Amino acid sequence: MTDATARLDPHHDIADIDRRLFGGFVEHLGRHIYDGIFEPGHPSADDEGFRTDVVELVKELGVSTIRYPGGNFVSGYRWEDGIGPKDERPRRLDLAWHSTETNEVGLHEFQAWLDRVGSDLMLAVNLGTRGTQEALDLLEYANIDTPTAWTEQRAANGRETPFGVKMWCLGNEMDGPWQVGHRNADDYGKIAMRTAKAMRMIDPGVELVVCGSSGRGMPTFGSWERQVLEHTFDDVDFISCHSYYQEHDGNAQEFLASGVDMARFIESVVAIADTVAATKKSDKRIMISFDEWNVWYLHDGDGGQNDKPEEKGWPVAPRLLEDKYSALDAVVFGDLLITLLQHADRVRSASLAQLVNVIAPIMTEPGGPAWRQTTFFPFSITSRLAHGRALRVPVTAGSFASEKLGEVANLNAVATIDDDGVSLFVVNRSTTDAATLRVDLAPLVRALGRDLAVAEAHLLHETDLYAANTLADQNRVGVRDADAAVDGGTLTVELPAVSWAAIRLV
Repeated sequence: MTDATARLDPHHDIADIDRRLFGGFVEHLGRHIYDGIFEPGHPSADDEGFRTDVVELVKELGVSTIRYPGGNFVSGYRWEDGIGPKDERPRRLDLAWHSTETNEVGLHEFQAWLDRVGSDLMLAVNLGTRGTQEALDLLEYANIDTPTAWTEQRAANGRETPFGVKMWCLGNEMDGPWQVGHRNADDYGKIAMRTAKAMRMIDPGVELVVCGSSGRGMPTFGSWERQVLEHTFDDVDFISCHSYYQEHDGNAQEFLASGVDMARFIESVVAIADTVAATKKSDKRIMISFDEWNVWYLHDGDGGQNDKPEEKGWPVAPRLLEDKYSALDAVVFGDLLITLLQHADRVRSASLAQLVNVIAPIMTEPGGPAWRQTTFFPFSITSRLAHGRALRVPVTAGSFASEKLGEVANLNAVATIDDDGVSLFVVNRSTTDAATLRVDLAPLVRALGRDLAVAEAHLLHETDLYAANTLADQNRVGVRDADAAVDGGTLTVELPAVSWAAIRLV
């Protein structure tokens, strides 16, 4: 048993929390759209073919802004294929995921689904096989109310009022050789700059995200960000980060250090962006859109990326990337959420990749049930409880040696404070030692002028680290009440080894 201490001090201020930090990502990939959110023959389907059981789970998850339609998919996508009468829409080959896209779901249908789940739309434009003009056409179609050929077509397709999309991604992972239309940093920076300038001529109020690196391990990481921002600095608001984590070779302890890697990624990108600002003698601050993050078992046992359908040819909605998440995965996932909140001053948007069936917190079976994976719980609880401002929570505890990252703290924590109370999120990364965390609430009690008590206390922990929720056993893993209490101005929380907890104080 490890003794750990921390303080909750309202002066340990980070920033206001942008609700877009709890965003999601929906891509035309595998069974995400078809058999996932859209299944007209399902017993729960509504009059437009959307699964209402999935709608309710997405609402419970609490996602704010949802990035669409990709992802790698967008770099070969013709957005016009997804508008107009469904029986006239073309079927297309999707090169990114070696599938056939039916285009039954497009912009109008996806917006209708977003209206059901209560989330905002974040659109990506194709800068892989297309360019500035196609991006302008989509922006005009989506956001303008002046009568034009595109806006009249939108009205004819059933929507007179604009979609009013605020946030736009200028392509996807253009640094990746796997990307259709992959460019080097100089070429991508130029087309992103031209596209951004032109989009602002149509709608000056849009917020634009330029592509950063697809991961901290990319060979061009760092130089990519610098070169791209040297072209686009004056015209964009965000640079993206993408990062996925998985356990390698059964090394759970190393996997539990993933949050440290994410933190270093964020801090490196911030440093590069601020260096570009300094060279331009500008006080503008580029924010981060961490618009792809998750646990993803990207490589199978043979070291190959698991992104090709088992079916031959070009199947429709094949089973792809349907990772089964364990209790261990969920603890790491909760730590990644803590890390995003710890950087709320610069991470102003983030998108969990993805939502349904594809590396997802929600799974479905065609004609059958929908259920929560283990990762559902830390996201839904954090999204519900984390409001107001984020607070640093320095923790004194032991550490372990990571092969890649050096000394890593056993415990990691962050807090949020709002008008109604305080929420504390904490993870025990140790695979061997339980911890008793004692949190000094005195500075917080003085500032609030009242005592605090535990209103909610949630714990995610399993003795079997690899326990998971499956079609056969959909409720194997969940959250239970944490052992947490306030006594004499001190909050005490018991944290088993490999556990995540959320405490609400009011």
